[in-house]
Amino acid sequence: MAYFFTSESVSEGHPDKVADQISDALIDNFLAFDPESKVACETLVTTGQVVLAGEVKSKTYLDVQQIARDVIKKIGYTKSEYMFEANSCGILSAIHEQSSDINQGVDRASKEDQGAGDQGMMFGYATNETDDYMPLALDLSHKLLQELAALRRENDAIKYLRPDAKSQVTLEYDDNNKPARIDAIVISTQHDDFAEEAEMLAKIKKDIIDILIPRIIAKYPKYAHLFNDSIHYHINPTGKFVIGGPHGDTGLTGRKIIVDTYGGKGAHGGGAFSGKDPSKVDRSAAYATRHIAKNLVAAGVADEILVQVSYAIGVAKPMGIFVETYGTSKVNLSDGEIAKKVENIFDMRPYFIEQRLKLRNPIYSETAAYGHMGRKPETVSKTFKNPYGDEKTVSVELFTWEKLDFVDKVKAEFGL
Repeated sequence: MAYFFTSESVSEGHPDKVADQISDALIDNFLAFDPESKVACETLVTTGQVVLAGEVKSKTYLDVQQIARDVIKKIGYTKSEYMFEANSCGILSAIHEQSSDINQGVDRASKEDQGAGDQGMMFGYATNETDDYMPLALDLSHKLLQELAALRRENDAIKYLRPDAKSQVTLEYDDNNKPARIDAIVISTQHDDFAEEAEMLAKIKKDIIDILIPRIIAKYPKYAHLFNDSIHYHINPTGKFVIGGPHGDTGLTGRKIIVDTYGGKGAHGGGAFSGKDPSKVDRSAAYATRHIAKNLVAAGVADEILVQVSYAIGVAKPMGIFVETYGTSKVNLSDGEIAKKVENIFDMRPYFIEQRLKLRNPIYSETAAYGHMGRKPETVSKTFKNPYGDEKTVSVELFTWEKLDFVDKVKAEFGL
């Protein structure tokens, strides 16, 4: 039976994403100078103000204010009329030492016995409806805003854009559960003030349809057939959107967990990612289950897979692993039997997740906008500075959980 499905995304200038990016920049700087750092830091942003709070156990010292200002500047909040500006905003730090009660549940004499940093359940999901094994509605929502941000930075074809934006895509699926067409696109973008609101709305809608959409189609031709003349466009549907970013809405770390993952497909355990070092299984196990699901789908075990893992705080071995294939399995095994084989292939103890995915490296700033999943694995060089004048350049692998490096092992285990 045909149906509609919708996912949304938010830009790097959205206040919650500003908070996420600051929190993850702090993580990266701590890990760059002390890979064993334990960090849980939250950020609040509002009109002219940033509040940093959290717990840290680390051998290094950072200028957290400067790190926050650098992130805000990179996003594009560089004008006083935004009422939130990199050089002038106030920054309050309430970061303090990590609780020894929590730390004793994580650190062990043998690193292999490292306990989970918290209880909870984490989910990973993959589907073969896109090349990056992500749900299509979310993939398109992210790409619309990434291209809109590129247009803003070019400041050529569209000159009035400001950093805050949101998108939403509604797809129609056919009777075979395949995406057939785009039914609706919603884009709300912050902008400079216009003299006339009617002129403003007409101009923004025309530019989105005539400039942004053709760029998306040209850059991602595989999606071209989904675009059609009957798409319902809702461009800045409330009208004027001059007041935005942290001045328009207070932003908090961890409030966009569905944007960060699968856009409402699959499931979510409830734990946020940004601001957490990899001893927190909310983050590391969510990456690990995505890695499992993606490699299983790529190996041909099923067209669509959800993987759940759960932990008790301080305990290394997971409480259990669950697999759901939604009736798309290509192997003659029950989902429970598939889960047993997953346990044979992937060691889900926290230390082994950290090692397998190289998570004790400064790789997190890049995850904090446009989704943690479905991104391109690549090796990059990054440079960090501390308040003592020390400079450290490291080569790191980004998005290791997106690598298809276990496909052969999965095929061997399942006889594919």
